Amino acid sequence: MARPLVAVAGRRAAHAPILRFSATLAAEAICEAVWAAGGEPVVVHGPAADPLAELPGRLQRFDGVLLPGGADMEPRRYGAEAAPETTDIVAFQDEFDLGITRSVVELDLPALAICRGMQVLNVALGGTLVQHVPETNTLHHNAIHHVEVKKGSRLHTIVGATTIDVSSYHHQAVDRLAADLIVTAVAADGLVEAVEHRRADIVAVQWHPEDRHATSGTDAALFADLVDRARKRKDSQ
Repeated sequence: MARPLVAVAGRRAAHAPILRFSATLAAEAICEAVWAAGGEPVVVHGPAADPLAELPGRLQRFDGVLLPGGADMEPRRYGAEAAPETTDIVAFQDEFDLGITRSVVELDLPALAICRGMQVLNVALGGTLVQHVPETNTLHHNAIHHVEVKKGSRLHTIVGATTIDVSSYHHQAVDRLAADLIVTAVAADGLVEAVEHRRADIVAVQWHPEDRHATSGTDAALFADLVDRARKRKDSQ
């Protein structure tokens, strides 16, 4: 049985040690997690010249989409001035990720958004971001912590629990929530940890499920769910 094709939005890097030139990359853990769940991960390249015009047509050939983590978004994308902590902005990547996200919503493609992917989703739909999350009793910058999952949410159905441990590595987060999104999980300090779209087939989490997909059943379940949704779309075509 052919694996459903899962598009992974590529990350543009000016230099990669094993290559002679700039590169379009995807985290190995992301690809391994999709593969382990039964999907075929395909890194989607964003051409430097007009990367958005053909995106809807290009994405239609895929069965699902994964929007991964990455660098900070340019604050002007959500009407803010840059704070000192906002760094490593890549304008091209913002354009590409926003274009993919809007295409996913338009085409109603099954999608999983991770960390920056969730932040891009919120901004693409009109929301804003906290530019720097101060560390509290819940450590977000590089730690494992608990999140509370809302009963009755799609996320609750996927992970089968109301409290789960997650691998967190971020310093920005959702601030004003976009109108089309619903919060489905929060951290102990109230930070938004997961959202879902009211109509489109999108699940988004602030943590990095790829970090522990091989050892955490709830993390693996997110990729299994994405691949299952992608397979159903594939079979319905």
